[in-house]
Amino acid sequence: MEFSGPWWTALAGLAVGALAGFAVFRARLCSFGALEDAMVGADFRRLKVFGLALGVALLGTQLLVLAGLLGPQDTNYITSALPWLGVLVGGLMFGLGMALVGTCAFGSLVRLGAGDLRSLIVMLVFGAAAYATLRGVLAGPRIEGIEQIVLPLPKGVQSDLPTVVGHLTGLDLRAAMAIVAGLGLIALALLDARLRRARRLMTAGAVLGLTVVAGWLATTLLVDPFGHPVAPQSLTFVSPVGRALFGMLFDAASLAEFGVGSVFGVVLGSALAARMADEFHWEAFDDPREMKRHLIGAVFMGVGGILCGGCTIGQGLTAGSLMALSWPLAVIGMAAGARLGIALLMEGSVTEFLREAWAATRLRRFRAEPAPVKTPTRIRPEQ
Repeated sequence: MEFSGPWWTALAGLAVGALAGFAVFRARLCSFGALEDAMVGADFRRLKVFGLALGVALLGTQLLVLAGLLGPQDTNYITSALPWLGVLVGGLMFGLGMALVGTCAFGSLVRLGAGDLRSLIVMLVFGAAAYATLRGVLAGPRIEGIEQIVLPLPKGVQSDLPTVVGHLTGLDLRAAMAIVAGLGLIALALLDARLRRARRLMTAGAVLGLTVVAGWLATTLLVDPFGHPVAPQSLTFVSPVGRALFGMLFDAASLAEFGVGSVFGVVLGSALAARMADEFHWEAFDDPREMKRHLIGAVFMGVGGILCGGCTIGQGLTAGSLMALSWPLAVIGMAAGARLGIALLMEGSVTEFLREAWAATRLRRFRAEPAPVKTPTRIRPEQ
């Protein structure tokens, strides 16, 4: 029996997505929640869990690269030029959108599996906006406009850090860089005593990292390179949601791919976890204002995610596991967008937040400056 072909990769995506959705629901892990904890409450534990996931994904992915099972240059994340503006602007839009929604695309799928009907509406709008930007009415402006602004790389150099470092130094430091970065990220989580006691969080982080590696494996081993050649891929939840929506409406055959399978898998896994915990319940919007906020956020996430080249999982973990140069730009953009979104929700105005931040910066600078030393005036003796 031949275990290769589109439907086999879709089935693998279903299994991998279900495992990720199950673990993340049980741990209540959310990328936006992690950023919010760090930015508002100075609690970095959930960010460290995502660091653990990235460390596991990075070590496993680079092991596949060193073993010759995965070619980074064959993926969509490693190119001969870096579309830095699209990644930054898209990341900013995605971060703002997920603040308005209250979670990212992956988190919305997890919520949907637990019965959140708000996430169903968000995913429909998000998928439509993503597909319109990918192949629809917004594809032209994207391709001919913002994606034309790139940082070209020297001939033969790809947009991943090991290749760039190798070009500059003449040394192959891929293994050393992977070990140092991967183990360092894992150590940050393991050295946190409070986090070590949160077994579900730690388990979810490890599982999330392993599912990224499993995605790379599935899309290299189960793909027929002659009958249906496709680029290796792993977990990401922007374009696969758009393609899933298109496939359900127009072309069922296009559902046969890893990414689409992982979308349905996350919903299935979180639904199973919610049922086992007796926490499945239907939820809907409280009022029109909440619905409007979610819809606007879904559009920002859909358009921004395509410009950025992925979501918090696609860029944050999958591209990060390849040490792609787009990874830090995307993460910085998403974090900045999320902070602006939090300010908009808490302060009611981004302008007011920026004004207060500027005033606080000037105040800290003023306090840091040493007071001028006055030269004592010499007193003449009385005549």
